[in-house]
Amino acid sequence: MIEKELDIPTPDGAMNSFVVYPDGGKHPVVLFYMDAPGKREELHDMARRLAVAGYYVVLPNLYYRRTRDYWLRERTEAAMAVMFEHMRATTTALNVRDTGALLKFVDAQPEADASRIGAVGYCMSGPFVVAAAANFPDRFQAIASIHGAGMATDAPDSPHRLAAKLKCESYFACAEIDKWAPKKDIDALAAALEGSGAPYTIEWYPKAEHGFVFPQRKGVYHEPSAERHWERLLALFARNLR
Repeated sequence: MIEKELDIPTPDGAMNSFVVYPDGGKHPVVLFYMDAPGKREELHDMARRLAVAGYYVVLPNLYYRRTRDYWLRERTEAAMAVMFEHMRATTTALNVRDTGALLKFVDAQPEADASRIGAVGYCMSGPFVVAAAANFPDRFQAIASIHGAGMATDAPDSPHRLAAKLKCESYFACAEIDKWAPKKDIDALAAALEGSGAPYTIEWYPKAEHGFVFPQRKGVYHEPSAERHWERLLALFARNLR
């Protein structure tokens, strides 16, 4: 495997990113949008798992406008407050701009097959992958939102308002126990997805809590659900990017 830490130029500065892909050949692309606790080794390991399956994976630090090296080291009230400040400052509109920069980057990489692109977003980035595919509908073949937060809000760029613009297949993994994504929000999203005409799947994970995929999330990580999410994610990308 080839691993790189590099800066991707954007209209707002250098977005430091982790890139990993198999040695040799040209590989379909997966853009990996981080969760609120930030770009960290736990996510690097998840990106590696995707790369081992044959993908050119790009994991950007979405907080680069504010900090290059933030990640949540402890779940104290003070530390969580800092995380939420970073999260609130990272808007969907900014992420769409960053997605344009990511697409320009992969277009120029000889190891990346930028004609085949998928995206996965966790937690705060569930809305980001929807916005990415809605704003660049001809670039994405598949997206996945894993326990995405805020999937139906009053904002004009809420996922449920953008869903009708989707052209690619989408997958939504929803935790049964998740205050950030209550059933009423997912029902609103489902109604909007019906209007898109594009294939989609919404899957509920019984007894799972928000953040269930992350091995280092003590008391929340649920291995059977996490492994099911990997099966669904890899199958989604295999159907659409291979």
